Amino acid sequence: MSDLAIELKTDTGKCMYQQIYEYIRNEIRTGKLQRDEKLPSTRSLAEYLQVARSTVDSAYSQLLAEGYIQSKPCRGYFVCGMEELVDLSQPFSLPEERGSRKAAASDIRKEEKLIENEIEYDFSPHAISMKNFPFSTWKRITREILVDANSEMFALGDARGDYELRATICRYLHSARGVNCEPEQIIIGAGNDYLLMLLEKILGRHVPIAMENPTYKRAYRVFQSFAYEIEALPMDKNGISVKALEQSNARVAYIMPSHQYPTGVVMPIGRRMELLKWAEQKEDRYLIEDDYDSEFRYKGKPIPALQASDRAGKVIYIGTFSKSIAPAIRVGYMVLPMPLMEKYRQSCGFYASTVSRIDQRILNEFIKDGYFERYLNKMRKIYREKHDFLLEQLKDLERDFVLSGENAGLHVLLTSKKKIPEKDLIRSAAAKKIRIYGLSDAMVGVPCENEKYENTILLGYGALSGEEISRGVGLLKEAWKEYLT
Repeated sequence: MSDLAIELKTDTGKCMYQQIYEYIRNEIRTGKLQRDEKLPSTRSLAEYLQVARSTVDSAYSQLLAEGYIQSKPCRGYFVCGMEELVDLSQPFSLPEERGSRKAAASDIRKEEKLIENEIEYDFSPHAISMKNFPFSTWKRITREILVDANSEMFALGDARGDYELRATICRYLHSARGVNCEPEQIIIGAGNDYLLMLLEKILGRHVPIAMENPTYKRAYRVFQSFAYEIEALPMDKNGISVKALEQSNARVAYIMPSHQYPTGVVMPIGRRMELLKWAEQKEDRYLIEDDYDSEFRYKGKPIPALQASDRAGKVIYIGTFSKSIAPAIRVGYMVLPMPLMEKYRQSCGFYASTVSRIDQRILNEFIKDGYFERYLNKMRKIYREKHDFLLEQLKDLERDFVLSGENAGLHVLLTSKKKIPEKDLIRSAAAKKIRIYGLSDAMVGVPCENEKYENTILLGYGALSGEEISRGVGLLKEAWKEYLT
């Protein structure tokens, strides 16, 4: 074929090879260059366009890599057929579906944008602040690790996670939470969902399990997917009812003793001992301790983990760095009692680790070199100030609401003394572009035995600034004006 009539421009901001590449690619896509049509040689096209041969080489190399052209030895470059190409610029759909899918996608985007625009202040109990995260430190550690990276770092590694990180977590848990374990007992995974999946393999299917009610609904749904027989047991001021637990068929109990979600109850030592005694009564009984945000306590000394009091190997301890560092890191850990380690090796030892070894190495350096401790201390101070400021802003509501769940975690609870239904409180807040959350969302089953759960809302403050808290609470007071004394 003749040389391509490509008009190269110097004012487009695109380099020469890219302009050549895009021209030929578009000619092939539009069918102007047909299948098996021969392209000019790199030498002749370079002479024709008055550019360096390496420029044309680069354009052809890119086209070759993407499958638009093919090289035939001693013959040159030829166009590939369009039926052999996949156009990634358009989503795949059948012709008759394209119009309806496009309209549906447009409606979804509009709805999401409308919801986003309608909400000015979101008091999410799950959100955390990332404004003070030491990004520069994290980047530096990442850069240093990648510079020193070797082939070993890109291998699968130990299924339980890298030993160095497990040893670092082991030391941290002992000093911060009183947890007694060895690195061999720790399993690292990408989030609690994966760790709970491993537990299903270790404990077996169709296990009768007890959960606090209300509870962490995501864990409840995960257990449901395992076909576990779930019993949602009532709580009192000290946590899950041991009497109800003894009357149940459960052989495993999922609990959050250091800061129960969502009620904020901190389980006293007496109730903890009762639970340990229940677990010790039968060989196949265990307690799953979810210690999701124990780092943030603003009054008194930190509460030791339940696992710290376990002498019979009955507590399965689960923790995460999602709240204390960042949700996107997706690194959780589980401490298995020694009696379950052999079951893990038999049932789960073949699973590969779900956390990148590079991410593990970065996290290990971040903790080991003291950055995590300094960041945690800083965030404790910031969250304590937000917590105290929120309580100050809520004082005007004390005549009509009972405040609870304070002094720990990243949310508080407000219960209406007049028994205003939470749905009315949420709807009124939404009218002022405020998003709040009802406690009933964490309930398992209906109707609710404890009526206070029907009149309680959660206010999270982790991701909000002081100004946002002040303005948000001010709007809440306006929204609830008809309910206030």
